[in-house]
Amino acid sequence: MVTVQYAKAFPDIRVNAVEPGYTATDLNGHTGLPTVERGAEIIFRTAVVGPDGPTGGRFAAP
Repeated sequence: MVTVQYAKAFPDIRVNAVEPGYTATDLNGHTGLPTVERGAEIIFRTAVVGPDGPTGGRFAAP
């Protein structure tokens, strides 16, 4: 809900939430499902979204 409210308050800025999931890292003994690269992919795609891209959304790693 905070993401949606920020997106409405700042219409000239793309505001989105990203959830890479329980990613396999040293911190969790590599027990996560997606790799670090796979988790970073959704973060990167959302970070480079253009001015006509989505805003106020939540995106998760597949």
